[in-house]
Amino acid sequence: MGTTRLEAFSDGVIAIIITIMVLELRPPHGTALADLRPLLPVFLSYVLSFVYLGIYWSNHHHLLHVARRVDGAVMWSNLLLLFWLSLVPFTTAWMGENHGAPIPSAVYGLLLILTALSYLLLQRSILRLEGPQSTLASAVGRDLKGKLSPLGYALAIPLAFVHEWLAWGLYVIVALVWLVPDTRIERRISAEES
Repeated sequence: MGTTRLEAFSDGVIAIIITIMVLELRPPHGTALADLRPLLPVFLSYVLSFVYLGIYWSNHHHLLHVARRVDGAVMWSNLLLLFWLSLVPFTTAWMGENHGAPIPSAVYGLLLILTALSYLLLQRSILRLEGPQSTLASAVGRDLKGKLSPLGYALAIPLAFVHEWLAWGLYVIVALVWLVPDTRIERRISAEES
């Protein structure tokens, strides 16, 4: 089977997730700029989650761009990733509404771990299908960022109970690491085309 339908379905689900998340943002009842201050944690958690969803969408797009075909294992791995991503609006709202309290912040980290692991599972499912000589295999290599990210999230979970801003800071650091463009797949495609 080709990848077109899987990619289109995933794009649609991620777009819906972002839409649900933005609908959780409620305007203040007042008209003064000071009325926005209590909404700052909600807005910051939204921005963080929007960035994470963007990172997953971008990497998912690159991943499926080099995949030539999918099978049942790839489809189910993809559904697992989408399941965890679908919980992002809930954990984002819970964390933001409670001003980054320890338990919601730790649950957010747990969700980030499960999402990262499911992405790695999807990647491995595609690698198994495509083989060790595939474009993806040579582009991904050791995938240090992909393997270290869950460790960063795991470290943030206990830090949420020390001070929630430490956990948030670690979530931001991991996101910033992923915001640095990962051109491994693009470079590999260019090399194959030349």
